[in-house]
Amino acid sequence: MQRLNRTKQLLRDLIAFPTVSSDSNQALIAYVATHLEDCGAKVDVIEAPCGSKANLFATFGPEIDGGILLSGHSDVVPVADQNWGTDPFSMAERNARLYGRGTCDMKGFIAATLAIAPDLAGQIKDRPLHIAITYDEEVGCLGAQHLAEVLQTRGLTPGVAIIGEPTEMRIIEGHKGCYEYSTHFHGLEGHGAAPEQGVNAVEFAVEYVAKILELKQELRVMAPADSRFDPPWTTMNVGALHGGTAHNVIASKARVDWEMRPVQASDAAFVSSALLRTCRTDLLPRMRAVYPNASIELETIGEVAGLVPTSQNEARQILSELTGTNEAGLVAFGTEAGIFQALGTDVVVCGPGSIEQAHKADEYISLDQLSQCLTMLERLGGRL
Repeated sequence: MQRLNRTKQLLRDLIAFPTVSSDSNQALIAYVATHLEDCGAKVDVIEAPCGSKANLFATFGPEIDGGILLSGHSDVVPVADQNWGTDPFSMAERNARLYGRGTCDMKGFIAATLAIAPDLAGQIKDRPLHIAITYDEEVGCLGAQHLAEVLQTRGLTPGVAIIGEPTEMRIIEGHKGCYEYSTHFHGLEGHGAAPEQGVNAVEFAVEYVAKILELKQELRVMAPADSRFDPPWTTMNVGALHGGTAHNVIASKARVDWEMRPVQASDAAFVSSALLRTCRTDLLPRMRAVYPNASIELETIGEVAGLVPTSQNEARQILSELTGTNEAGLVAFGTEAGIFQALGTDVVVCGPGSIEQAHKADEYISLDQLSQCLTMLERLGGRL
């Protein structure tokens, strides 16, 4: 009970930092750094290129390969236009639930990790324990990609990584990738009564969307025969189409926001080449026949690799022993796991809370879920 109360207090403090992805996370990182330094960790705060955010990478024990990494992201999604029953950045407790933005996604896991850190530190023998807190997971896993680059530069590869996203403490060994883009169309403005004298960016954007919808259907029959995902194929989604200024004005600008979630790298390459070919051989020639300076530009918001299930996975083996279950599943949502897997680390996703509560008003985590997480982390000490 004492450890759960400590976790609750730490979570209360973490929730009070309004670390929406658009804002700085540095105050939270400083708080966590102080806590872990007091526990005896060597703490490295790695400033983001933007200068207003940071990753934290802490180590208990020797700085060598093969350690166990506990990782969580510090940023949360916005609360604007959500109808909250309580202050989202002031944790509230009701009916054995803790309410607040980030309680399950994913400051609950971070709080449990910080609460158990002193005990784990005392159990380390020859295998190090690392704790990573990243920035900007919600907007493209930018912090984790930055951290992975730093670890590669230092030649340090954790052997095992546990990503504490909310899975209700189920072991997750795979998820699809998440690739997000914005495609910008630049045409020529003009009067709606003389369409041949302008280049309507919105109309060409609509044709681009039509190609996405065509590819979306083709991908359904390209699913690997052994795919365990639901649905088993690579999905695509058009999230938004922006453009135009008035009913009678030819639109000079338009933007299509879209994503795909590939089950295999070849699908991403197929979509990319098909859309590039459509632009180069069809859309752009017709646009530039009227206006030579017309353009189509693809902006990459984020390309986050999926977590690929593997037959040999020490992380899965360890979590199975710690939780007492041999079942490992897949999820539809994306995480930072694939970034660490690309380093050569064995990775699973396992954390307290349910994804059903994430990103919503009155987000919460149950005390039971936090207790289960603490139990798992307590048992982890034996593996150090």
